[in-house]
Amino acid sequence: MDAEAAKRQFLEYIEIERGRAVKTIENYDRYLTRYFTQMKIQNVSGISEQSIREFRLWLNRQPGTAADSMKRRTQNYYMIALRAFLKFLRKRDIAAISPEKIELAKLPERQLDLITSAELERLIQAPREAFKKEKDPDKARSYLRDTAILELLFSTGLRVSELCALNSDIDLTRDEVSVRGKGEKVRVVFLSPTAKQAVREYLKARNDMEEALFVDGRPNKLHRIIPRDVQRHLKSYVARAGITNVVTPHTLRHVFATDLLTNGADIRSVQQLLGHASINTTQIYTHITDSHLREIHKKFHGQKRT
Repeated sequence: MDAEAAKRQFLEYIEIERGRAVKTIENYDRYLTRYFTQMKIQNVSGISEQSIREFRLWLNRQPGTAADSMKRRTQNYYMIALRAFLKFLRKRDIAAISPEKIELAKLPERQLDLITSAELERLIQAPREAFKKEKDPDKARSYLRDTAILELLFSTGLRVSELCALNSDIDLTRDEVSVRGKGEKVRVVFLSPTAKQAVREYLKARNDMEEALFVDGRPNKLHRIIPRDVQRHLKSYVARAGITNVVTPHTLRHVFATDLLTNGADIRSVQQLLGHASINTTQIYTHITDSHLREIHKKFHGQKRT
């Protein structure tokens, strides 16, 4: 079967039947096209272990963002796309090599960007303090918005894209809200009293008719806030709070997860709260709790021998 035709069917399949995000589809298209072009694949029968091995060598020799080669994690994205494509071919009974032939490169343990409890508190207080001093109503409203954003991110562990997709009809009489995450999967996240109060204060100050919960832009040209907007505003509060580490919206998701684990939450519950499809993804947080486990071991193990 023609490789381009098969790729087109595959991309339509993951869009319509699997409900993958547009960005994911674009990435898979780019990864597969690059493989087909580099290895001169015209028919799916041309996909072989040898061509995949040669392609991986080629990827490994491509320059990365730094002076060294392309990151292994990025190389794995190509292999994940190709493996998904081969699984699709097998599902459609199209002859091709087994997707199990593709193994992903072993990655070094992921380092998490975290901030201390004191830094977190200073960060969340930064827009509150700015609001107290602000006389301009439009700027004051933006500080209320950013306070609500920071409180929500820490309270719920939302991805920034999920936060940006929330609408202003959020029910603040309840302690929970349903969100649609990756793969169109719906999960429930929980609102702390401070997060609810911050959102309530922000909505009370709103004087527009926009559907989005969080908006950005000039008063006469508002739009639903996007992840880039959130990161830009966050950067200014990180500076105000005197935090030297790089802090992104995802950092607050990391802090949310590690806070739960260090306070005794089980990893399966954290997996559900984060919306991870695989427990393996959640496992990246477990090494953060080593100090907590050390204290448990010290407190409860071998007491009769002391």
